[in-house]
Amino acid sequence: MEIDGFGRHVHRIAQARRNRSDVTPQEEQEIIRRRDRLLASIALTSGIGLLLALPFALRAGAEFFLPLTAALVIAIALVPLLEWMERRRVPSSLAALLAVVVFLLVANTALVLIVVPAADWFRVLPERLPQIQTNLAPIIDFYSQLQRFVDETVQMLASGPVAAAQTAAVEAPRSLLQFAATSAPSAIIQMVFALLIIYFFLAGWTRLRRRTINSRGSFDGAMAVARVIQNVVDATSAYVLTIATINLCLGMAVALALWLIDMPSPLMWGGIVALLNFVPYFGPMLAAVLLALGGLMVFDDVWRALLPAALQVGFHLVEANFVTPTILGRRLTMNPLLILVSLTFWGWVWGTLGALLGVPLLIIIQTVVAAAGTPDIAGFLFERGTLTVTPRKENDERQESDVTES
Repeated sequence: MEIDGFGRHVHRIAQARRNRSDVTPQEEQEIIRRRDRLLASIALTSGIGLLLALPFALRAGAEFFLPLTAALVIAIALVPLLEWMERRRVPSSLAALLAVVVFLLVANTALVLIVVPAADWFRVLPERLPQIQTNLAPIIDFYSQLQRFVDETVQMLASGPVAAAQTAAVEAPRSLLQFAATSAPSAIIQMVFALLIIYFFLAGWTRLRRRTINSRGSFDGAMAVARVIQNVVDATSAYVLTIATINLCLGMAVALALWLIDMPSPLMWGGIVALLNFVPYFGPMLAAVLLALGGLMVFDDVWRALLPAALQVGFHLVEANFVTPTILGRRLTMNPLLILVSLTFWGWVWGTLGALLGVPLLIIIQTVVAAAGTPDIAGFLFERGTLTVTPRKENDERQESDVTES
């Protein structure tokens, strides 16, 4: 009934253009209001359907969307480095290549420091299970049910696939090239796809930004696009680079403390702490659990075995409550509830890598929403509001213009 009535009003206003006396300004304003209501209903229904279908589409197409999203986040974080080189007259293609090389060097260094020693620890884990049980015996004596659970777990590990690791040699990759060579073909394709996305995004960044801004039909629209692009780049790169620096310092501090207490592979543990600290809340807890397990594998005394985890927790409390708030300040402060929702959502969609991307994606979304302003996101994209009613003043000016032309 609403659509039929709207169709009749459209037909009536078409006739009114031939005879202005048939339609009063109040009736024309009513037609415009009903048109805006119809557009708002269509936009709202389409938006709800998209929001409901998007998570399942992202999860089903993870092989495509995950490397694409990760590459875009990395590329945005590398834009300041690209622009720094371009200001020094380095060609865009060469600057993009150098930025990709820098990223590969950092990733290769992290792989060598973390994955290679971690494979050695995993290889000796079955041999150290009796020592872990011995170290935990004083605590387990107070919890008989926990003792039964540990016994069953140890028996399962001793007779399960992990036991085969004692006789099977596991060679850890020593570089990104060797990692790619030993990976599945799909992983190689995704890695190459992500690197190409990063390179071509950076190589065409300046032209893409200029073309996007110039494509707007008005000066205000162009300024809005420029503001959104700049804010997204600044916020994302500032967060990624600042948090990466903080986490690197945290990892080095933990590694130094572990070296002082004779914990083997301190650089590996520091790298694990730094990497997991990118995932708020859950990452530091997982790092503490892994350090406790590593300490139980190495030291004979249970209290000394738990010392690495205690040191990591202490350093994390200082970092989370004093260092990070002081450095980031209020400009990158986010609602903890939104962080938890983002981590849970992207972790459900894409697993561990999704959790690592959760906070940067949250920053990008918040920045776009904040910079788009009024009337709404659709109004920002199409340069006119779809969920708002045309102001009375604009209607009056339009009616006066039509009367003058007639």
